[in-house]
Amino acid sequence: MGKGDQRSRRGKIHIGTFGRLRPRAKAAAKAKAAGKAAAPKKAAKKAAK
Repeated sequence: MGKGDQRSRRGKIHIGTFGRLRPRAKAAAKAKAAGKAAAPKKAAKKAAK
């Protein structure tokens, strides 16, 4: 695990790619906002079933 590993954060920084371990700044902000907003919706769906 290091600079040569494409699945690690350090490897993605070295290669210059993005992914789940290293999201782009805009995508990370959207994911955080969606995660907070999605939690109540999931609870409502479970309650409806």
